[in-house]
Amino acid sequence: MKLIVKSLCTAFIIAVIYSVIPFQAQCENISNDVFRLHVLANSDSEYDQSIKLKVRDKVLEYSEDMFKNAASKEQAESLTAENLTNIEQIANNELKRLGCNYTAKAEIKNMYFTTREYSAYTLPSGMYDALRITLGKGEGHNWWCVMYPSICLSTATEQDEKARQALDDNEYDVVKNEKYEYKFKVVELFERLSSLFNGG
Repeated sequence: MKLIVKSLCTAFIIAVIYSVIPFQAQCENISNDVFRLHVLANSDSEYDQSIKLKVRDKVLEYSEDMFKNAASKEQAESLTAENLTNIEQIANNELKRLGCNYTAKAEIKNMYFTTREYSAYTLPSGMYDALRITLGKGEGHNWWCVMYPSICLSTATEQDEKARQALDDNEYDVVKNEKYEYKFKVVELFERLSSLFNGG
């Protein structure tokens, strides 16, 4: 009996893995089409957290204009790289205006993000290219969003239009459809287990 149960469990695990592998590939495709924003606050104090959001607003305001002609994630990332000094200066100007005694550092990094929900969208976990802005010591809670397609502060209608432009039909279905919720969790678990075995 134990052998039968063991065999059934093994078969179930194998079935889950094989069902998730194609979905994980779809998730990786999404990460190749999306450029994210990661703002790390100086600390978790109410003051520093409010500063984080004010800097975020200034950076998004600048990037909205910067990305207006970007037709792909690659173009958006390239524009960000070209304007990295300006972005850092915009963040520092806002910090100075607010009387902060610390500065900002802007960089483009390939980072791991857990599964995140953004209003009507869910982005799967995985490695994403992102603009990371570290404020001061960077020891506070962070703020994550999507710079391209620029849906961070857009209306629902604008978000939908921008997402449709940047993602293909399958990718759009994945980020919009709630039926994939359990698969997002399985993919995230699978990635964590893989990182353990790979020494990550």
